[in-house]
Amino acid sequence: MNRRRLTVTIIVGVALSLGGCRKRPTASETGPGSSTPPTVGTPAPNAQPAGGAAATGQTKYFKGSIGSNYGLQMKLVRDGEQVTGSYFYQKGGGKIQLKGTLDKTGNLMLDEFDAGGKQSGSFKGLWRTGNEDGLDSIAGNWSKPGAEKKIAFSVHEEPIDLSGAEIVVRSIKETNKKLNYKIDVSYPEIVAPLDNRFGKLNQEAKALITKSVADFKKSVADAAKEAAEAAEPSPLSELASDLGADYSIALANDSCISIKFDISEYSGGAHGSSTSHVLNYEVKTGKLLKLSDLFKPGAKYVQTLSTYCIKDLTKQSKSNGDSLPDESIQEGAGAKAENFTSWTISKKGLFVTFDAYQVGPYAAGPQTVLIPYSVLKDLINPDGPIGPIAKMMQM
Repeated sequence: MNRRRLTVTIIVGVALSLGGCRKRPTASETGPGSSTPPTVGTPAPNAQPAGGAAATGQTKYFKGSIGSNYGLQMKLVRDGEQVTGSYFYQKGGGKIQLKGTLDKTGNLMLDEFDAGGKQSGSFKGLWRTGNEDGLDSIAGNWSKPGAEKKIAFSVHEEPIDLSGAEIVVRSIKETNKKLNYKIDVSYPEIVAPLDNRFGKLNQEAKALITKSVADFKKSVADAAKEAAEAAEPSPLSELASDLGADYSIALANDSCISIKFDISEYSGGAHGSSTSHVLNYEVKTGKLLKLSDLFKPGAKYVQTLSTYCIKDLTKQSKSNGDSLPDESIQEGAGAKAENFTSWTISKKGLFVTFDAYQVGPYAAGPQTVLIPYSVLKDLINPDGPIGPIAKMMQM
């Protein structure tokens, strides 16, 4: 039985329309290029330093990593040139407090402090705005006090604007030596102490991941049982099976939430399999959104999505040496509702994800297309979840 590797990337795009996502590194550890930040959160070429004055109490959320192994989430509050906040590692551990400054040229200096108030590290980097997605990024180096060696860090802004709520990481980790598998998955939970606005969403996010874990464990156990009954060596004895999960937030405010999950499983063979899933949630009604909820009744939105995506995918393919066959694009992005089940909401438009094999070979990987609101403006329901966002983009 082929082993499958189920890597779950959960992209939680929390889209709340205006109306309507430890082991501590030591200074001796080095990430990919101690003087050059990793690709995560790398600013666009035309990005400009942030710096300058900021509104009192301006809060921004970031996600990224220190080196290549330490995924983190960070919350920073700007008050003029003063910056305070905290961060935590996604693989576990409590919040680490931060305090520092951001000058007018975008140079950020942050000291971190442990639970006892002792300085345990420093971030020095450049805060940039003007990235292609309209979000900020910070890149530089982390170091331990008094140490010469540095570890590159890079974080990218998550567009979160939730009143009275925080997004925390929940994890499931398990290793089974007998069946030779490892599980390391994460999913978000939105904690709002004063209400239960996000209760349904939290249930759905947890259910999605726990079902993936249960399905994976059953698959591994079934494979071992079949091998035992056939008196053959277990196909799981040589290479470990594993299941992983992560998520990203595309947009978050107090109206809607949109989440994307990329799931992949490996249990042997040349490569694993990967699929994506989304949760799109309207806060005021507490319901999960369907794609049709975004558009006017009777609007032929699938045809519009298809036409735009085929054109964009064809352009992407040509720029990558014709990596996507025309027939695969026409079939996988054709005007069928089932081709457009993986979508998230952003400030600039709808992101549609096409899984590996959907519009091209496995080697090409998943493909994404951003469909600007300007393309959809005549179809969007002005009183629907994305109506106010689309209207603002046209002003």
